[in-house]
Amino acid sequence: MSDFIGDWQALLVLVLAGVLPNEVWRMLGLWLGGGIDEGSELLIWVRAVATAILAGVIAQILFLPPGALASVSPLLRYGSVAAGFAVFLVARRSIFAGVVAGEVVLLLGQLWWR
Repeated sequence: MSDFIGDWQALLVLVLAGVLPNEVWRMLGLWLGGGIDEGSELLIWVRAVATAILAGVIAQILFLPPGALASVSPLLRYGSVAAGFAVFLVARRSIFAGVVAGEVVLLLGQLWWR
């Protein structure tokens, strides 16, 4: 079993240092934000900022790819983003469907391109 899971000490450190601190803030945010009106201007602004940050990160990864993604053809990277966006729109704005479609196009395209 240790070959499958690895060192239990590393998993314990991961849970204690990675998961628990994040969960505290998530639960606090859930508790504090439970009464906020979803149509309030503050929440609309927060959603817009979060969307802009996400778009910036995606653009940076797309145009200046890190690590192994740098070896993927730019045409394939842009095509997978376009395919993911098209599936997102066709699947009634399903983020999950768009991400899966983009990943499938990227992986299959990389396998085919070799």
